[in-house]
Order: sequence, then structure tokens, then C-alpha cells
Amino acid sequence: MCHLLNKIVLSMASLRLMSGTIEIIAALVMLRLNQIDKALIVNSGLALVGPLVLLTTTTIGLVGLADKLSFGKMLWVLIGVSCIFIGILKK
Repeated sequence: MCHLLNKIVLSMASLRLMSGTIEIIAALVMLRLNQIDKALIVNSGLALVGPLVLLTTTTIGLVGLADKLSFGKMLWVLIGVSCIFIGILKK
């Protein structure tokens, strides 16, 4: 019996695959450049990709669960994601 993939899960997984592909390509570019200053520039670009993918996949997941979660639970999830971003971005 064939099970169809949930569109929300497929979207989330596709974003993660894309993110992983970007990470691998960036690592290969760093190796190709073989210079610390240029590798740091590439790495800085990746610093933007990670949080954006996290935010996007979380948003997609929350939209998919919106009809199943109460407002209170949704608020707790949003607070948790906010704490993650504060922890990542705080210097």
C-alpha cells in the first residue's frame, strides 16, 4: 500500500535538504578558495541561511498544526522559537 507524503512534511524536508545542499556547496567553495579570509566570508553567508531555514520550517510546521494546537500551546511554541533566536543572535 502506497502512502502519500504530507505536503507540510514534504515542504519542511525539502527546505532542510536544500539547506544541507547549500552547506555542502559552501564547504566545497571554502576548500576551493583555500584562503581563510574568503572562507570566513562564505561562512558568514551561511550564518544567515541557518536561522532563516529554522524559522521557515518552524512556520510551515506551525501552520500545518494550527488547527490542532490551542492558542496557549501555539504561544508556548512561539516563545520557545523566540528564545532560540535570542540565544543564537545575542552576543
